[in-house]
Amino acid sequence: MSKIKFVLVFVFSIISSINGQSSKIENTTIEIKKTTIIGKVIAGYQGWFNTKNDGAQLDWKHYGNKGSFKPGNVSIDFWPDLSEFSKDELEATDFVHKDGYTAYLFSSANPKTVNRHFKWMKDYSIDGVFVQRFTANFKNQKLKNNLNVVFDNCFNGAKNNDRVLSVMYDLSGSKQLDVVENTKNDWKQLVDTYKLNNPNNPNILTYKSKAVVAIWGVGFKNRNYTLDNVIAIINFFKNDPIYGNCTVLLGVPTHWRELINDAVSDPKLHEVIKMADIVHPWTPGRYKNLKGVDNHKIQKTSKDIEWCEAQKLLYMPVVFPGFSWSNLKQDPSLIDDIPRLKGDFLWRQYYNAISSNAKTIYVAMFDEMDEGTCIFKVTDNPPIGENKFLTYEGLPSDYYLWLTGQASKMLKKEILLREEKPLYPFKK
Repeated sequence: MSKIKFVLVFVFSIISSINGQSSKIENTTIEIKKTTIIGKVIAGYQGWFNTKNDGAQLDWKHYGNKGSFKPGNVSIDFWPDLSEFSKDELEATDFVHKDGYTAYLFSSANPKTVNRHFKWMKDYSIDGVFVQRFTANFKNQKLKNNLNVVFDNCFNGAKNNDRVLSVMYDLSGSKQLDVVENTKNDWKQLVDTYKLNNPNNPNILTYKSKAVVAIWGVGFKNRNYTLDNVIAIINFFKNDPIYGNCTVLLGVPTHWRELINDAVSDPKLHEVIKMADIVHPWTPGRYKNLKGVDNHKIQKTSKDIEWCEAQKLLYMPVVFPGFSWSNLKQDPSLIDDIPRLKGDFLWRQYYNAISSNAKTIYVAMFDEMDEGTCIFKVTDNPPIGENKFLTYEGLPSDYYLWLTGQASKMLKKEILLREEKPLYPFKK
């Protein structure tokens, strides 16, 4: 070996050694910061389904319309796949399958069921959830008690399955007279119990080494609360000496940047957004086909990200698998209102978000069967009768969990960026 070759080999060995060390350091850093929102696909988790005898005294909440749940009066467009569930998670209904067997449902108040959902997240590489808390429900003690039970289930599910979670306060339906204090008081209770503003909590979602908390419904038209109410909540989450020191995500309208259509026309909205850290525009229902998805990327996502980067804000786009709320609205014409296209619709959104340099993605939703946006396991054999239910078009019940896991890996650069939808590994 010549001296020149020897030197080159020696230098290459040193570089390789350094790179190996860097890799170890980088992996350590990732492990330390494994709660960061960067590089994560996070789903929304409603957790609002109750069964008649689950102890919450809320009857069949979110399964039936206006307190009634029976054939001909149901509010979900998908029926969950319960084949993995144990008997103590199931409650019989008045619905039957085509084979004549009774159809069952689950309750989000059951810790075993919620833990199962979080296990599915782990199994399919979905990083965690934003747990929804509707502030308008805080004044009803039964609803508030149930919210607390569900959150406890979620918190334990995240711990048991090494997932992250954050609270998303949905201000929909709240009044300006009490929305600020109701939100503050609820957050204080949660922090006292779960230390949610502690960024060292291994299951709390973080950004820039601070716990993330979300405020949804900021800047939408026709709301009873004001932007000043939102400012007060943001200041509390950021600056309270005991309950603050948080990173704030704002759920805003699709057209927040232009201040048109679903957004208020008040330029003050932009000033409020600049007070926060993460911008999260709501898009379900705003486009209905692949052409609409691509137009949204050009007209919204790319420009939104550019605006946010100029303001040093993180942009978190929303994707959804499809939309249907025929039974909820009791209107047969609304069945499959936004078709899933066997996953093509959702995958194109994932691809467009990641190719636009989005650093994190929100999936609407993990469990929402009411508006047909669920990605969890649903049955291909729903009940028969007066109501029509959708299925995953012959795809496996875990298809959308698996597809979301593939997008999560693509976002993390564990697999190559690809516009073409990956092929599900069907068993031979």
